[in-house]
Amino acid sequence: MTYLANPARYETMEYRRCGKSGIKLSAVSLGLWHNFGGVDVMENYRAIVRLAFDSGITHFDLANNYGPPPGSAEENFGILLKKDFAAHRDEMIISSKAGYTMWQGPYGDWGSKKYLVASLDQSLKRMGLDYVDIFYHHRPDPETPLEETMSVLDLLVRQGKALYVGLSNYSAEDTAKASKILKELGTPCLIHQPKYSMFVRWIEEGLLDVLEQEGIGCIPFSPLAQGLLTNKYLGGVPDGSRASKAHGFLKKEMITPEVLLKIQALNQLALAREQTLAQMALAWVLKDKRITTVLIGASRPEQLSDSLLCLKNTSFSSEELGKINEILRD
Repeated sequence: MTYLANPARYETMEYRRCGKSGIKLSAVSLGLWHNFGGVDVMENYRAIVRLAFDSGITHFDLANNYGPPPGSAEENFGILLKKDFAAHRDEMIISSKAGYTMWQGPYGDWGSKKYLVASLDQSLKRMGLDYVDIFYHHRPDPETPLEETMSVLDLLVRQGKALYVGLSNYSAEDTAKASKILKELGTPCLIHQPKYSMFVRWIEEGLLDVLEQEGIGCIPFSPLAQGLLTNKYLGGVPDGSRASKAHGFLKKEMITPEVLLKIQALNQLALAREQTLAQMALAWVLKDKRITTVLIGASRPEQLSDSLLCLKNTSFSSEELGKINEILRD
C-alpha cells in the first residue's frame, strides 16, 4: 500500500534549536537501537517509522552495529527509505555512528581513521544514501589520539559523506577537548548523545555545562532506562518484555525489589500529573532547556503514540522535582 505522509505532521511537534547551530530537531527523536533488526518483523517497524514521521518526528537515529545482527537496522531502514520516504529525504535528519565492534580484526572497532571511514562507507551503502546528516563517534577510544578521531569526523564532512558530526558517551572533559579540536578544524560538534534518565544522571555533573558553554546540542538515549520507567515492570518482569529476552542490555536481575519500589512510587506521581510513567520520565528529561531532543525507542506503534503524549506537559513544579529526587535517593 502506497504511503502518503500526514499533511499535518508538523503542526503538533515541538522543534528545538540544536546548540548554536542552524538545525532544529523534533523534541522527540526515534532511535532504531532495538526492534528494527533482522530478528524483528518488518510490518511492525515499518508502522512505527511511518507513525513517527506522520507525528512530526524528523530525526531517525542509527548506528553501524544496530540490529541484531549488526548492520541489519541500517539495511532495514534503507528499505523503508526507498519504499516509503524517497520523496521525503530532505525532511529527515538521519544519523549513524561508529565506535563499537563491527567486524573482526584490528580495523573494525574504536576510533581510527581506517575504521571510521570504512564504517561510514558501509553504512551509506546499507541505507542507500549519499550522505548522513549526523555522523557520531560512538565512544571514546583510549588508544587512538583524539586528534586523529576528530580529524576523521572533519574529513567525512569535507568529503560530503556527513553534514554534521557528533559525539556519544564522551565525558565532560573529553567532550571539551574534542570540541576544541573540531572548532579549530572548522567542523564544530553539533550534538552529544549521552545515556540519561531518572536512574542515570551523570551528565548533570559537568557534561551539560560543557555542552551549554560549547554550543553543542544534547540528545539523551535510554531516557526510559531500557523500559524500566514504563508501566511494563510495575508488577515484575512480564513474558516477552525486553528484560525477559536473551539479547539486549536490560537483564532480569536488574529489576530488584528496591528498583520496583522506586518505579511504583514514580508511577503514583505520574498519575497525579495525569501522565503515564513513561510520559513523565520523558518530560523530566525534556524539562532542561539544554536538552535538544529525547531519543526514544518503540516496540510497537501504540508505544510510540503513548510516548509522544509527553509533550503535553514538560513542566515540573519544585515540589514535584523534590519528590522525584526523594524517590530516587539511594
